[in-house]
Amino acid sequence: MSAEIVIYVVSDSAGDTGEIVVRAAVAQFHPVYADIRRAPFVQDEGTIEKVLDKAKAEKAVILYTLVIPGLRDYMARRAAEEGVAAIDVLGPLIGSLESQTGIKARQEPGLNHVLDADYFRKVDAVEFAVKYDDAKDTTGVMKADIVLVGVSRTSKTPLSMYLAHKKFKVANVPLVPELRLPPELFKLPKHRIVGLTIGTHYLNIIRKERLKALGLPDNAPYATTERIERELAYADDVMQRLGCVVIDVSNRAVEETASLIMECVRGNGLSRGE
Repeated sequence: MSAEIVIYVVSDSAGDTGEIVVRAAVAQFHPVYADIRRAPFVQDEGTIEKVLDKAKAEKAVILYTLVIPGLRDYMARRAAEEGVAAIDVLGPLIGSLESQTGIKARQEPGLNHVLDADYFRKVDAVEFAVKYDDAKDTTGVMKADIVLVGVSRTSKTPLSMYLAHKKFKVANVPLVPELRLPPELFKLPKHRIVGLTIGTHYLNIIRKERLKALGLPDNAPYATTERIERELAYADDVMQRLGCVVIDVSNRAVEETASLIMECVRGNGLSRGE
């Protein structure tokens, strides 16, 4: 049975680092679901107090990446006083680096977000993933570094966004028997396409949970075994025609699947933005 934990990511910058750490850790506890709530650009003790109040009421965990020493010390002290589990990600490392190098930390939030060429490539890739998600605009198929294909609920969108943060431009195409495939798909080199498949049992559970989340009965045709088997058979046929690599996402975290995709892509000599 799945469980849920609320985790507040508190940062005096955007909070990207903290969220990445949380997701990497939670992936080790599948099927635990983490409700990650960011508190970014924290600049005062009052904001910390508000987060502590919420976390205490919800029995949540706080993970913080505060580089300003005063805020970091305040969070540690007040969390201990309130009995809230709070994890300091950067403090111990910054202290060790200061000790080893003899150099005082700059104590400036957001230095890892310097607006360099790398940053803008990431922004472009994220915008690309949003624009060409779910084949809303099929022209993206020919422009993408990677095209993901698969039936509904095989993590195409989360994977597109994750890979975008690795600076890959990703488009994804849903495989639905009733929908016409974009002809552009068959013009692509097969090494630019990755097929996503999943076990019938896993997909049945995921789709039922999705229907429940939408307030719909879980016995709708979308989640029936018969419908799922039909879709997967259709998807398998399409992937064979495309000649693409196929990855089974059953019981795999997004990060693990993304790592496999990047291995495949790099193994074929494709780098970001080619």
